[in-house]
This record gives sequence, C-alpha cells and structure tokens, in this order.
Amino acid sequence: MQVILKKEVQNIGEVGDLVNVKDGYARNYLIPKNFAEVATEGALKNREQNIARIKAKQEKLHQEALTKAEQIEKLGSIELAAKAGESGKLFGTITTKKLCEELKEKSGIEVDRKTVSLNAPINKIGEYTMLIKLTSKVKTELKIVVTASEVVKESVEETEEAGE
Repeated sequence: MQVILKKEVQNIGEVGDLVNVKDGYARNYLIPKNFAEVATEGALKNREQNIARIKAKQEKLHQEALTKAEQIEKLGSIELAAKAGESGKLFGTITTKKLCEELKEKSGIEVDRKTVSLNAPINKIGEYTMLIKLTSKVKTELKIVVTASEVVKESVEETEEAGE
C-alpha cells in the first residue's frame, strides 16, 4: 500500500515521503496514529502543492536540532549524585526521564525522554554515555558522571546474600 507520511517515522521516511508499506501496518498503525494518509489522487496533488512548505519546515527543524546538539556538546558532561552502597551500586536506577530533567535543569535544554538511549543501565557509580537522537539526521552524545551523594553501609546479611 502506498502512503504519504505526515510525520517522520523511524526507518520508514520523513514528512511528505511517498512510501510503500504493508497494508496491515498502514491500516493498524500509521493511519490511526495520524503518521500517514493513503496515497489517493487528491492526496498526491495536495502533496505536490505542499512539498515546498514541508521542506522549509523540515529545514527549520533540522537547524533547531543542530543548534540544540551544539549546546549539548558544549556541556561536555553532566554530573549526578545518587544514594549508593559501599560497593558502588546505586539504590535504584537513574532513568532517561531523570536524565532529561537534569539536562533541562542544568542547561535549559529540553529533550524528550523517548529520544534518549543509554549504552548501559545506570545502576552503579561511574561514567556513562547518553545518545540523544534529536532528528533522524542529528544525533549527539553526552557523558554522564554518576557519583555517590551518600554512601550507605551495607549490612552483613546483604553482603552474604550477594555472595551466595
């Protein structure tokens, strides 16, 4: 089935692209979520008329993403303090939502948590890399340094259980 994309869809295409997808994918996902419309004669004519406007909008979004990526790279790294045990293991995991909140708080840059991916779960003290995918063409990395805000002494029972 041929559809015209209304929004950028990862691994499929960008706004305004005419793509072939399986019927079920189009009917059950793309069209109900308003990511695409069926490529009818009228929709194709409308697409041709609006292609310049769509490309200008995409270019503007691309430039904004480049600016945001440059600001993030200037930060270098973000330092987070979390409660940890003597072994360096954190009490809980630092989530992408928490990372986005810290990024906004420390730099004023707002990033959607869905665009963030980590190379490993953040559950120990150390350095991590956060990949931020602002658009399909603009990606940037930010170093996360996790330190202990307070070190809690682990009881003898907990260390014995960990050893078993």
